[in-house]
This record gives sequence, structure tokens and C-alpha cells, in this order.
Amino acid sequence: MLHGQAVEPRVIAGRYALVAELGRGGMGIVWRAQDRHIGRFVAIKELHLPDGIAHEERRVLEERALREARTAGKLNDPAVVTVFDAINENGTTYIVMELVEAATLSTLISAHGPMSPNQVVSIALQTLSALETAHQAGIVHRDVKPGNLMIRPDGKVKLTDFGIAQAVDDPRLTTSGSLIGSPAYMSPERIHGHEAGPASDLWALGATLCYAVEGWSPFERSSTASTLHAIMSETPRLTRATGVLGAVITGLLIADPNARLSGPQARAMLASIGNQPTPPTGIPPAQTQQYQQTQAVNPAKKKRNRILALVGAVVIAAAAFTGGIYAHSWFTAPGGSSTALTYGEGGEVPVFGLSENVCGNGQVAPTKQLDSDSREECDKPHDFEVFDVVETLTVQSNLPDAAYPGVDALKGVGVAKCELVLNSAWVKDNQQLKLSTLVPTETAWKKDKNDNAQRRIYCVASKKDGSQLDGTISAKKDN
Repeated sequence: MLHGQAVEPRVIAGRYALVAELGRGGMGIVWRAQDRHIGRFVAIKELHLPDGIAHEERRVLEERALREARTAGKLNDPAVVTVFDAINENGTTYIVMELVEAATLSTLISAHGPMSPNQVVSIALQTLSALETAHQAGIVHRDVKPGNLMIRPDGKVKLTDFGIAQAVDDPRLTTSGSLIGSPAYMSPERIHGHEAGPASDLWALGATLCYAVEGWSPFERSSTASTLHAIMSETPRLTRATGVLGAVITGLLIADPNARLSGPQARAMLASIGNQPTPPTGIPPAQTQQYQQTQAVNPAKKKRNRILALVGAVVIAAAAFTGGIYAHSWFTAPGGSSTALTYGEGGEVPVFGLSENVCGNGQVAPTKQLDSDSREECDKPHDFEVFDVVETLTVQSNLPDAAYPGVDALKGVGVAKCELVLNSAWVKDNQQLKLSTLVPTETAWKKDKNDNAQRRIYCVASKKDGSQLDGTISAKKDN
């Protein structure tokens, strides 16, 4: 070659010119390439399997990689990286994909530190959409992790690397004794030797969301053995997640896949935050910029929200030991000081027509009707006080026809929030109080007899001993 002569790029299938290397990992190299037929730039994954893999397993893994093109072609979701082509040339497999000009979640966290909860909620909702699309098509990703989530500057998420994805109903792609995926994001059932399923992807998403909001991988340790031990025996301690986000992360990380939050449950819980559409929160591209909180929060409410994560995590973790995340229609704290009831048509409390900071007379119990006739001034003796409200989706939100999240999911979120506030400095003499959490029935969620949707969760306090309250329970503290 003459000095100064340009080096011609390698061309795959007589069409794709490899321009530059974008990255490499255990399964191969990713290239930036140009499709010379139509001129667009694409990403190409060149599969390089590690040495020492048996011939039969190598064949199966190569088939898995080729399956990416066949299966991803079925998926129609904005958060899924589109696969254009699959090529086997000279014994090497190449996957031609959409080129996403974005950093991975792991790169962003390494550069900027933990993200704001609102940004993580946006990432979670988009990724849940991608996984739900894949799972409905019978496809399990098998390697959800921060390195496979790409975040564009406008905040849009792309889930990539379906190269080791597997159709659930394809027994030909099962290899004995092999674990495909990243150890720190591998679910307990896979460590036990069970095949990956949709619940495994959701576990990995929970660990990924924890990494995003807390800034550290919840189970990654110094060795593979210690990492797997942490997955099997430890529960992450959340400090930065808000209440619902913390509850979702903990619910996704329940060891029993049958008790773990499902995708629709997690999505419904996250969508209830703040009555807001999915926040279009982009990640600042420059390293000098800080992650910004994207939703203004009332200062008083913000103080309450600081410790939501702890209570939400404790409630879900405790429920897991009963054999199900929300295994019971009633939630009862020690001493019978907390119950959860449904309200609205078909509910345990058929009528509930009061609002926050309203006091009233009557029992908060099954078959009782509590409406404006029950109202009493809070400075007069009364039986109960509505001390807080958990806002879910309103009919004025961007999801007026949102599906009902389910009684158990609503009770889980409601009890966590209501118990948090009741046991905080915001409520005086709370040791003497009994909590009743009221959640809407499916009929109330959609409409009541006046065609009005009822989607709020109400936190109601009364005396444990049945006596009357002689004033508001609010401590009215400003600090």
C-alpha cells in the first residue's frame, strides 16, 4: 500500500460499509456503517462468540443472534431498536440495526450521577412499553441492563440488544446449564436454573431503575459468586426514589416471580404519579449540565415525599413474605390499626363523597355511606378526618380511558402513602389513631351513577378506641 493511500472500508454483503467501531463486548463488535444502496447510516453488530464454547452451544447462540432480526421485526414500539437485516457471511453473523445516536444509561450515570426520579419514571414507562410489546409477541429480552438502554438527548428511550432474546415457545433454543445475560441483573429464578420469562425481564428492569435513581447497581459485587449471593439474599435499600417509584422498584425485585409486579401493574402505578403525562425529560448532553427535576412540587408535599420510598418498600417487602405482593383484600397493621376498603358502586363503602382536610361523623366501615351529610367541622367533636389524598389518573389527564390498575395495586400504593403520612410529624397523636385507606372500585374508576370518574385514594384517620376526635389531627408544622 502506498503512503497516504486511503484504506477502503470493509463491506458486508456488498452493501454495508463499516465506517467506525462504536463498541465491543462479550458477544461481539458494534460498527457504524453506511448502507450504500440507500445512503443511510446504520449500526451493525458483528457476532464474535467467546472461545471455548462447545460447537452445539455455539450453533444455538448464533441462531439466537439471527433470531434478533426475525423477532425484532415483529415488534412495533418506539422504544425498541429496529432491526433491518440479518447476514451470515464467511461464517460470521451480522445484524443490521437502526443507528441510535445516544449514550447508554450506564454511561450517563457514570458521567452525571443519579437521575431525578421524574426522569427515571419516564425511562421506566418507555421501557415497560417496549417489554410489554416484546412479551405479547412471545419474546423475552433476557439481558435488560443499563448498558442496553440508550437515552437520546430528548429523553426518548431505546431498548437494544435483542441478540440474545428468545421466543418463549421455541424449545430449540434452550441450552443445558447456560445462563445468558449479565449476572448483576439476573433474576433469582434464573440462578435457580429456571428458564427466563417475562418476569425475569421485569426483575432486571427493577435493578436497572434502582441503578438509575440511586446511582449504584443494587446487586453488583466484586465477584460473580458474591453478586449471585446478593441477588438471592439481599434487598436494596432505596434512599432517593419517591414513594410510588420506590414501591415499583421494590415490587419488581420480589424474589418470587409469581408475587412480582407485572408490567401492567408497574405501568399503572407509575402513570398515577402527579396526574402528568409521561414527562418529556431529556438528559442534558453536555457533562457540565446537571440533571434537572422536571416537575414542580409543592414544598409542603415535597417534604412529605422525601420518605415515601421507605414505607412503600417496607409494605411491598412485607407482603412478599405472605406469598403474594398484594395477597389480601384487607391490609391490617398490628393491633388492627390499619385497613383498606374499596369505595364506590360495588365497593365495601358504597358511597364516599368527602375530600381532603374534611372531617365527619360515622363509621368508616363496610356498608357505610359517607357523603356531605356526614360532614362535620374539624374544630367540633367528630369521628374521622380525611387527612390526605393520593392522586391517580384523572379524566382530564392524557389517559382519560386508562385501564383500571386493580384493587390490589391501588391498595398497595394507597396504604404505603397513607401510613407514611399518618406516622410522620405531619400528624399529631398518631399512636392513638386508626387508618382507613379507601380506593375506588373498577366501576367508580370508570364512572359512578352520575358518569363521573372517581380515581382518588383517600387517607382517613379515626380514634383506635372509638372515641371522637376533638380537633384536627394536622400538626400544622412548617418545618
